[in-house]
Amino acid sequence: MRMISKLVMISLIISLLIGNIPHKVDASVGVSAASAVLMEQKSGRVLFEKDAHTKRRIASITKIMTAILAIESGKMDRYVTVSEQATRAEGSSVYLKPGEKIKLKDLVYGLMLRSGNDTAVAIAEYVGGSVDGFAYLMNQKAREIGMVDTHFANPHGLDDHEDHYSSAYDMALLMRYAMQNKTFQTISGTKVYRAPNPTEDWDRVWRNKNRLLTKYKFATGGKTGYTKLAKRTLVTTATKGDMDLIAVTLNDSDDWNDHISMYENGFKSYDMAEVLPKGKVDISKDKLYKGHLYLKKTIVYPATSEEMEQFSIKYKLEKPRKNLLASRSEAIVGKAEIYLDGRVVQEAPIYFEKVMKKEKKKSFFHSAEDMFISFIGVNVNG
Repeated sequence: MRMISKLVMISLIISLLIGNIPHKVDASVGVSAASAVLMEQKSGRVLFEKDAHTKRRIASITKIMTAILAIESGKMDRYVTVSEQATRAEGSSVYLKPGEKIKLKDLVYGLMLRSGNDTAVAIAEYVGGSVDGFAYLMNQKAREIGMVDTHFANPHGLDDHEDHYSSAYDMALLMRYAMQNKTFQTISGTKVYRAPNPTEDWDRVWRNKNRLLTKYKFATGGKTGYTKLAKRTLVTTATKGDMDLIAVTLNDSDDWNDHISMYENGFKSYDMAEVLPKGKVDISKDKLYKGHLYLKKTIVYPATSEEMEQFSIKYKLEKPRKNLLASRSEAIVGKAEIYLDGRVVQEAPIYFEKVMKKEKKKSFFHSAEDMFISFIGVNVNG
């Protein structure tokens, strides 16, 4: 990482909004996909894109949303009774049996590693009450994440609805959100998983269909997809050094190689610039603010070597409130705006921390005096 030192500008306005505006830059890489995106996870910056916002069928990468909703339900260790409807799901399957009881956690592993459509229906019925009820939850979460070009109609991505679609950019947003969850990270990157099989003498052993986990040494997770109408779809993640990337391709006959190509180009062309370190920020001469302002997190942003000297920062602070010291120990009082080549690319909240006065340390004499008074009973019940 490189520290970026620039002249900082201070302007006083009331603004508590935390934003993240990716600055899109085309990298010199070609892919055979109809739509593609390469996104950096921490910042959300798009490093490469091709027809990224076109609505397309997405097949089984739908299951990223199904998985994260199951994980966030908080019921991963509970048992699910598999319905007849779930076992009749078409396409890829882990061969669940009607009436069998299986942990939700095991269903999510079967969903992500083997792309089981039967597991998708079983999860939807358990978490959402029904497939339609679960689709409602999927669309609700999509809106929260900011997936504006997306609509879910089922939990598996089969071509049984005309209004089931997303875009490469939206799927990158979804994967970025999901990868913030440690349990999802673990499941997504698991190569082999053993699940109990209650009706047999042998366990189910599932190997991940994501070949990039063994084909590319920097790969950390992902989800595959295919239907006759959607063709091949793929979402993967990769980490090299301090850079975490997300790649998405829709309708791509050469997706494994295209993902590797995008990753190699991204890792080669960009580095993570440390724009602002966490900790105290001395940006105000106001007596109330002085010594009390800080950033909770270090701000990093992917940049090319040419962009490293193009960062600048503006601090925007509220007018100090008289009751700030009395209100609570910390509060957001402004934001730091990160500019790259004159454009806002990221924002971070500035916090006010009330510093409590330290109690003066008692001398040995006073400490001994307190102990003596306590011993003889004075100060106890009057």
